[in-house]
Amino acid sequence: MSVAMTRGVLFIHSAPTALCPHVEWAIGSVVDKRTDLEWTPQPAAPGMFRSELSWTGAQGTGAQLASALRGWAHLRFEVTEEPSQGVDGGRWSHTPELGIFHAVTDVHGNIMVSEDRIRYAYEAGAGDPSAVYHELSLALGEAWDEELEPFRHAAEGAPVRWLHQVG
Repeated sequence: MSVAMTRGVLFIHSAPTALCPHVEWAIGSVVDKRTDLEWTPQPAAPGMFRSELSWTGAQGTGAQLASALRGWAHLRFEVTEEPSQGVDGGRWSHTPELGIFHAVTDVHGNIMVSEDRIRYAYEAGAGDPSAVYHELSLALGEAWDEELEPFRHAAEGAPVRWLHQVG
């Protein structure tokens, strides 16, 4: 029986120097392979470093990467996993201030908000448009996007490494 494969990208938006080797070890524990990332200074946060890693692996690797990294308070990161046979894609975003956010994504990377989540926003809003807007903003992860956007732009033109899961 073959394992369904997918691919994605891990964006380490900012990490202090002392945390960089621990990030590499955490990634290595997920993909069963030593990982040596190319760390570059993060212009949006002096004294911090950033890196990117494109990966291929079994379905669920994105969630495993996010879980392995989410415990560190000074780390900003995003993980994407593309949709694959029978499985939607996903995006995990983490900031020290907000914690972790997860969303299901479509083939183009758009966040898909479920019918139940939209109904909850209407119910929680109880006729107040600003409350409905707030709930939909949470469902879309807008606070994470706002916090991470300066770090994303600072990374334009940065090198990307490819990693293929062994096994």
